[in-house]
This record gives sequence, C-alpha cells and structure tokens, in this order.
Amino acid sequence: MSQDCSIEQAIDLLLARIDGPIHLGLPLGLGKPNHWVNALYARMRQLPQRQLTIYTALCLSRPPLGDGLQARFLEPFVDRVFADYPELDFLADLHADRLPANVRVEQFFLQPGSLLDCAPAQQDYISSNYSHAARDLNAKGLNVIAQLVAVDAERPQHLSLSCNPDITLDLLPLLDARRVAGEAIVTIAQVHEALPYMAGDAELPRERFDVLLCEPDGSRLFSTPNMPVNLQDHCIGLHASTLVRDGGTLQIGIGSMGDALTAALLARDTENADYRATLKTLRGSEENAPLDGLGGLAPFEQGLYGCSEMFVNGLLVLADAGIVRRAVYPDEQLQAWANSGALDAEGRPRSVQALLDGAAGEGLQIETLQALGVLDQRVRVAQGQVQLPNGQWLDADLGRPQTQAALAPWLTSAPGGAVLHGGFFLGPQSFYGRLRELPAAQRARFAMTGIRFINELYGQESLKRLQRRDARFINTAFTMTLLGAGVADQLEDGRVLSGVGGQYNFVAQGHALDDARSILLLRSWRANKGQVSSNIVWDYGHVTIARHLRDIVVTEYGIADLRGKTDAQVIEALLAISDSRFQPQLIEQARQAGKLPRDFRLAPRFSENLPARLEQVQRAHPQRFAAFPLGCDFDQTEQALLDALAWLKAHARPRQALKLLRALCQPASTTASAAHLARLDLAAPRCWRTHLQRHLVRSALQASGQLSRES
Repeated sequence: MSQDCSIEQAIDLLLARIDGPIHLGLPLGLGKPNHWVNALYARMRQLPQRQLTIYTALCLSRPPLGDGLQARFLEPFVDRVFADYPELDFLADLHADRLPANVRVEQFFLQPGSLLDCAPAQQDYISSNYSHAARDLNAKGLNVIAQLVAVDAERPQHLSLSCNPDITLDLLPLLDARRVAGEAIVTIAQVHEALPYMAGDAELPRERFDVLLCEPDGSRLFSTPNMPVNLQDHCIGLHASTLVRDGGTLQIGIGSMGDALTAALLARDTENADYRATLKTLRGSEENAPLDGLGGLAPFEQGLYGCSEMFVNGLLVLADAGIVRRAVYPDEQLQAWANSGALDAEGRPRSVQALLDGAAGEGLQIETLQALGVLDQRVRVAQGQVQLPNGQWLDADLGRPQTQAALAPWLTSAPGGAVLHGGFFLGPQSFYGRLRELPAAQRARFAMTGIRFINELYGQESLKRLQRRDARFINTAFTMTLLGAGVADQLEDGRVLSGVGGQYNFVAQGHALDDARSILLLRSWRANKGQVSSNIVWDYGHVTIARHLRDIVVTEYGIADLRGKTDAQVIEALLAISDSRFQPQLIEQARQAGKLPRDFRLAPRFSENLPARLEQVQRAHPQRFAAFPLGCDFDQTEQALLDALAWLKAHARPRQALKLLRALCQPASTTASAAHLARLDLAAPRCWRTHLQRHLVRSALQASGQLSRES
C-alpha cells in the first residue's frame, strides 16, 4: 500500500527507512521530480554525516544566455518557453564545482555539450550502454527511485510512468529481489499534471510505489524547442529518406538532422513529384543514387513501425501524417499474421482462411483464435460443434467454407497493436500537448516500455525479429574516420560531450537483423571561429562505433555504403561524400598510410562537393528547405533575428572584419526594423554600447536578407 506524503514527510520517511548511504536513482531527462529532489538536496546539505549519491542521466537545464546581443535575444525567449520549470539545484552546484562532500552525482549521459568543462561531471561519468544502465545501477546498490508519473481519472488505482518507463521497468524486478532478501528499498512517485497518461507497460498499480507525494507538480514541463534546420541538414535528410523502406521499421534521434529526415519523409509521401525533382537536382545524376533499392522514393502504402529509445517529435508528426502506422503485436502468431497480410491495418483478420494459411505448426482451433483475441469470446465450442452468439450451430472444422463464412462476422481486431515502441520521450511543448489531446485508444498505440525491449534483441528475440523487419536505425555522428569509425559521444582528449546512450545497441541490431541497416548521419564540414574543417578525418583519438561495425554513412553530398567493403573501397566511398575542399589532404593521408594506391584518382563528379552547389539546389527548390519544417517556437520577428544574429556570428571574425565594416557603413533601415529592435530592447539606446548593438542589428538584418534598404 502506497503512503501519501508531503515532500518533507517523504524525505523524513526516506531518512528513517534507509539508515546508511542513500543511492538515489532518477530517470533520464524529463521524468525527474525536481521539487522533491531539490528539497532532499537541501536537507542533505544540512546532514553532512549522511551520504547521498545520485545516479541519473540527461539532467536538463535552461540554455545559458551568454552576453551581449545573444543574451538580449535569448532571455525573453527562455522566460517564455521554460516559464516556471524548476531547475535542479544540485546541477548548478555541479557546474560550479561546489557539491558538498557528502553528495555525489554519477551520470551515464550528459546534456550534450553542457558539461565539457565541468571536472566533477567528467570524472563521475559512467560509460555504459543505455540497455545496461539498470544492471549497473543495481550493482551499485541503488536503494531509492524517485520519478514523475501521470494520472488518469478513469484509472484511479493506477499510475503511468509516462515519459520514462525506460530504466524503471528494467530496475523494478531487480530491486524486488533485493527487497525480498531484506534490503531497504524505497520507491517514490510524484504526479505531474501536464504529463500525458501512457498505458500498456508504462501503467503500474499505485501500490507499486511506497510513497506517493500528495503535492502534484503543476510547473512547466521542460521542453526542447524546434531549432532551425540548415541547408546541410536538409540535404542529409533528403538523402537518408531514400533509404527508408515502405513497410519497414524506423528509429531516429533528436535534433535538426532528425527533423530534416522527418520533413523529407513527409515530402516523399505527400508531395512526391516535388520530392523527386528536388532529389534529382541534389544528386546531379543517377550515378549518385545507387542505393534506391535499399529503400524507395514512392509514397508509403504500408506505413512504418517506429522502434526508438526516444519517442521524438518527428515520429509523432509522422504518425499524425499516417506514415508511422504499421502495427506490431505482442504475440508471435499475431505478428506472423500481420506480416503475411492476414490482418488488416486495424488488426482485424481478413478471413478465417487467411489465418489458416499463416498459422504456424498444427492447425488452428476455435479456442486458439479466442485466446489470441481475434474471435468473439462469446463463441462456444461443444462436441465438435460451434455455437455463435446469435444461436446458430455449425461444424467446428475451420477448413469448411460454410464454417469460415459463418465465423467471419465474429472475427475481432487483434489486441495490443502498437505503431511505436519508445523508452522515453522529450520534445517541444506542442509534442506534449498533442499526446494529451489524443483519445486514449489512439495514445495507447504509442507503447512506452522498458529500454531493454527496444535496444536489445535478446529476450523475446523471435518476436522482435518478426516486428523489426526492414529496420533502418538512423543516428548521428560528429566525426567519421576515413576507415569508417564513428565518433558521437566524446572528444579525443577524453572529455565527454553526451554519452553512448543506445547508439551502439542500434548499430549492432542493424547488423544482426535480416534486411536491417545502421545509418549514421554526418555533416561533412563544420565552421568554428571563422575556421572551416572537415568532419571526415584520417584518424581520431576516440571512436564510439568501431570500424568493423561500419555500414551506411550519409552527408549532405550523398550516401556511402561501407558494409563488407575493403579499406580502399571504404575510403573511396567516404571521399565521394566529403567536402571537396578537404579531399586532396585526405587522399594524401590515405596514400601515405598505404591504404590507397599512389595513382588513385577520385571520380571528377565528386570534385563539386561544395556548399555553393547545395545553395543552387536550395534556390531551385526553396519550398523544400524551410527553416522550421516541424513547427516553430519563435515568432516571425524572432526568426528574422535568428538569421541576422547568425550572420553576425559568421562575420564577426578577423578574416571577415572588412565585410562587417562595409555592412556597418551602409545606410540602415530606420522603419522596418522597429519590431526587431524592440524585441531586443534596443528601441531607445542608452549608451554607446547599445547604440553600436542597434546599428549592428540593423545592418545584419539587411545583410542577411531580412530587410530591404528601401523599406
């Protein structure tokens, strides 16, 4: 029986039940009960004799405001989007390296890039596959779980793990075993009023938690606003969309490249002629499109099944568009019927004969159909005869045409159909709102479950293989070596950007599943402080995905199929999708290492892999390159300012000083920029610095094409 407590009462109870060190597990991302965690942290600061270790991942915080124009732009936006979201107090102290001696924080995934220069976070980072997190945390003596949950007035005896069943579902059986052995274990839940109620595996009896906080959280859920999708990302998304096979399985991650892929899949399905025309211009020739057989260019007639550790906004957008709609079922026979076409899109059998044709092993019986949920439970069997709910009697032999015809009206849709399995979710506010407004039956088709089910094949492997046909596991990297190793989590000096998460799991599945492919998305080049460098390099001091797991790599310049290729073939394939500014150096490095012959020459058509060529594609098909294809949290004024500030950032460098000076010397618009200046609180400058900022903004708005000088 769960006990209702206030926040402070729950802390008192915890300190009384756990008489030694407290090993607290908090969910990854959204599901942390921040108010309670902050209260516990404050109490532990006053109890230096008690030890607290927090095990978690992806501690979310508002983006730093920076200074100058960036701060003027971000502060009102951050206040609007994040509102009263309660920051984690221990996270601020972690950043400042002022955690008390009795408190420690260990994470297996960091908010990307946020803790690069935080020594305690870097030292206490746990490099662990997402699917192994429950095992590793249990081994550390985890004795407390605290988590946000959702409620449904129509299900008063239950709670939903909502955004985070991922590790909790895998941990609970391990903790139960230790509880039976006599260890003190405490599980704590706090209701958040804005969390959508996810049913299925995510739904647990209330008594599964020892403590239920009686103070529901009504603050703003943390959100990840849709950010701009640039030209590089759009081109990457277009190429990758051709690899997705109709009727298959899709996994994608968060970020602008995932949004670009989503936008391209939408265009493929709903604006196919324009989609094909854009691809033709982007590719330049059919010689650059050798992999269409792996996926397709046609609209989706069968639809896709989503299997992704993170249920991202893009997958919900694809579901709303009717692209993510291929249902899978929690039983091998049901899934075999679905794969063979014996079940329609709603899970209803097309006929008794279709079920017989797709049955495994011995012939089907009436009782089997009822046990699987595809025949009305009111149908009765007695002495070789079947009685229908309308009173009609008939022969129980399912092979008889008369029996099949009479049973047809009593066939029912298979239960448990899901169009997506996800372990956790995180997204913009519109994503949470859309989930909340869905009818319960439709929301239940998004099946939130334990991370091991999604990220691993072992455990129900036969069922997973049936479900995950033609899988495309699509993830991102920030660097690739020319021999095919991927880098996604850590810099070569050892500092962790984020974490391996589930990337390795999906790459491994891409190799283990029949007809599956692992696809890594990569921007071929990057700019930093005015310097441009290649993201495809000869070598790197760290790898996330070893080169023996190389498969498909996509950049804005095309697709490289690396599976089963020799080293020289891999190098040539990656050179073909690298930026031409860096090809000569890369070729020479490969020659020096003896991995390319001295007379190697890259095909001439790949010498035009330059941003200018992509800009030509954008000018020819501007409708395919929207900055915010999945919606936007910025208003029109803010969108214009984003472009202007990006222009300033790109040109406020020593090499670009002359161009910047010329822009500043141009007469600036005095009327059309009024709204933009007001948004940055620069309408009435108060000092020389704000006068300069005002002119910078006006000039940048003009130079970036947001204003005309005539206005």
